[in-house]
Amino acid sequence: MSDDKHPEEQILQEGDPNTTGHVWDGIKEFDNPMPRWWLWTFYGCIVWAVIYTVLYPAWPLVNGATAGLLGYSTRAEVAEEIATFDAVNDPLRVQLESTELADVSSDAELHNFAVQGGGAIFRTWCAQCHGSGAAGAVGYPNLLDDDWLWGGTLDDIHYTISHGIRNEEDLNAHYSQMTAFDEILSDEEIDAVVAYVRNISGQEADATLASTGETVYLDNCASCHLDDGTGDRFIGAPNLTDAIWLYGGDEAALEQTVRYARFGVMPSWQNRLSESEIRSVAIYVHSLGGGE
Repeated sequence: MSDDKHPEEQILQEGDPNTTGHVWDGIKEFDNPMPRWWLWTFYGCIVWAVIYTVLYPAWPLVNGATAGLLGYSTRAEVAEEIATFDAVNDPLRVQLESTELADVSSDAELHNFAVQGGGAIFRTWCAQCHGSGAAGAVGYPNLLDDDWLWGGTLDDIHYTISHGIRNEEDLNAHYSQMTAFDEILSDEEIDAVVAYVRNISGQEADATLASTGETVYLDNCASCHLDDGTGDRFIGAPNLTDAIWLYGGDEAALEQTVRYARFGVMPSWQNRLSESEIRSVAIYVHSLGGGE
């Protein structure tokens, strides 16, 4: 048929199938039947879908979904697989809980079990704050260095993970609270002590202002950070003489810290993780190169 004719003037050729009545841009649509193979495939899919929805969980309901005649559950399958691996690992888990942390490294199999398991636990529960590589972020300690406010031995790390820091859920949590000096010191005194801290940490600072700040420091800060600024890890007071800063060592960050204080919180994990899991993550963190 010719495309330049008006659709109403088109004449069907002998042997042409009937049309559907649809016309578009002068072209009539033939009413050709679907291929048999396609139809049977389509019908087969429908039959399969009906059988599947009867046998397996399929239709969503208000609470849950239809269970299916076979009672199959992917959750149950995963739970069974986890239980299988738990049973295999139980002897190592029991051994880990009964072995002194310092002695775990002497058993290669046990140490590998702890490090691998601790890595998985860390990436699941700890990486959100400390980063996937444990390098930390502003306000979250870097676990790869040797600067530990509450101690970096295996036992210290284990204690910190177990009880946390400054939380309200564990009476044994590490606890310290820095004084906010905003209403205690004048603006000039705050500027001076910031200059002094920058000076003892090896940063550029106004020498005259830093000299004035030393007196302010000794009167107000030395009781926690010690006279030489090296800090007191027993009470969680950081060393101010190194280049490691939890919230930043620039003037603005230090002024914010002095003026309003900091109060970072870490949760207690002893009610979230098992003892073997806490030991595993403590060993993993220590194995990263930080700690003592």
